[in-house]
Amino acid sequence: MLIEEFGAGVASVWQGLRPATRSLVVRALGAMPAAGGGAKVQRTGYDACSEWELSRLLAALDERAADGVSAGLSGEQACALGRVAETCARVLHREARSAEVFGQLLERALRARDYARVDALADALSGRLAPSETCELVRHENHLVRAIAHEALLQLPVGILVQLLADPVDAEVARDALEHQADEFESEEARWVVCALEAADSSQDDL
Repeated sequence: MLIEEFGAGVASVWQGLRPATRSLVVRALGAMPAAGGGAKVQRTGYDACSEWELSRLLAALDERAADGVSAGLSGEQACALGRVAETCARVLHREARSAEVFGQLLERALRARDYARVDALADALSGRLAPSETCELVRHENHLVRAIAHEALLQLPVGILVQLLADPVDAEVARDALEHQADEFESEEARWVVCALEAADSSQDDL
């Protein structure tokens, strides 16, 4: 089935993809069974630009699918569209490195109430995202995504959180995580850092 059959919006995004990204999608589709079952998507040549392009394609596919009956798709076309979207999501699930895409995938899984996928994405956060990207996800507009990212941030070593304190954008999020580690996890190392921060705050107030 041709991508153009999914509508002008999807076709426009598809045409704007680099050949390498289109090939990535085609190869991944070839590795998926027709029913889209639990097949594994093989790792392929992948880069940040492909991540951004696949994210745009997935958004266009999901938007088209959300149109429902009014989309004017036949049953076969709707099934094919879902298969392409699922393929893009699975590739991104395995390869994504940005807070924006993790947020997109988490929101998508939450909408579908696919809690197994939510858990898998949550498990991948700490190992896949840079600490600053995890902080970015903590500021996501969706409160459920924020909660998942915050939980992942709490698993980071104190030393990494301390490094984030030097970033004016991430410092507040990192300090909150340190306070939670000190109070909830009873981390002595985190408690020492929090006490030092509070002492520094008091010194600034005295000035």
